[in-house]
Amino acid sequence: MQNDLTGSDGFIRNCWYVAGRSEDFGQSLTANRFLGDDVVIFRGESGEPIALEDACPHRKLPLSRGSIQGSTVVCGYHGLTFDCSGACVAAPTQENAIPKRATVRSYPVEDRWGFLWIWMGDEETADPGEIIDIPNFDNPQWGRTERGSMGMACNYLYITDNLLDPSHVAWVHLTSFAGAGTDNRPLEMEESDDHVTIFRWIHSEPAAPYYASMLTFGDNCDRKQHYECRVPSTAINMSVYAPAGQGGADRPLSDEAFVNISYNFITPVDHENSLYFWFQHRNRHAGVAEIDKHMFEGAIMAFTEDKEVLEEVQRGMANRKSAYLNLGLDAGAMRFRQKVARRIQAEQPSD
Repeated sequence: MQNDLTGSDGFIRNCWYVAGRSEDFGQSLTANRFLGDDVVIFRGESGEPIALEDACPHRKLPLSRGSIQGSTVVCGYHGLTFDCSGACVAAPTQENAIPKRATVRSYPVEDRWGFLWIWMGDEETADPGEIIDIPNFDNPQWGRTERGSMGMACNYLYITDNLLDPSHVAWVHLTSFAGAGTDNRPLEMEESDDHVTIFRWIHSEPAAPYYASMLTFGDNCDRKQHYECRVPSTAINMSVYAPAGQGGADRPLSDEAFVNISYNFITPVDHENSLYFWFQHRNRHAGVAEIDKHMFEGAIMAFTEDKEVLEEVQRGMANRKSAYLNLGLDAGAMRFRQKVARRIQAEQPSD
């Protein structure tokens, strides 16, 4: 059978992934799976996030079935107790002989931008400075939606494929992001070692339905579709709208331009399931609750449309009886997959 698409056979581990929204984790044990690893997450006495391997080393009962004491977790089978580093600090059945091998793996975690980030690789290389920067996050002139969360029963790279494909909106998102020129206008590509961006300007056409009510200029406008993916699986989709005749790669950004940036964070659960987190950030209409609501509900509708398509793609590709093919529009997605594959390979131990 034809090989799977590039990058499908592993995960990049030495990087930060979103485990969930910060408020999703409190002083209770939450069972999770990331990159095929079972992880229990909870907050300690001071609200600090703690992430540990979700398996007691005795008989592998999930620690998430246990209880919290202060900033430690107690196994629900025989009371082995582990601190935030994964070290066993109590063994009630043999108080004076804590087993030396009674340890569990700990994972670095950081709260940033309203999300909890987890490092799934070598703990010693975890650098919080590598978490994505979000310009204008605290700028009161910028509006921001609430943060969304969704599970998708597909490989995470099918999601990044989709987020590097501006053309799919013409068929999948007819009532939201579609619009004249999204089906066949030429696309351009930029790339570096860790990102791929696909973009195009569409000139003097009506705005997409999702954005039309938020614009302050006439019906026709210039529109930029900016679809960017960064290793391992962060997508930054930006829509820029300017009055007709004021947009274009060779022009400065119009003072009247409306800019909306959708930050999308995709975390592999395993090879067939993913977590999808997002929020949207715009340069106008700060603090307007009606627009926040409109944008958030519209995003959920559109991402649900993506979910339905991509879950069918997962099933179709997993059970394929004939060869698949790539189209010209897949060029950016394939470049991104190559970058992911190289990073996965670079993390493999040398012989």
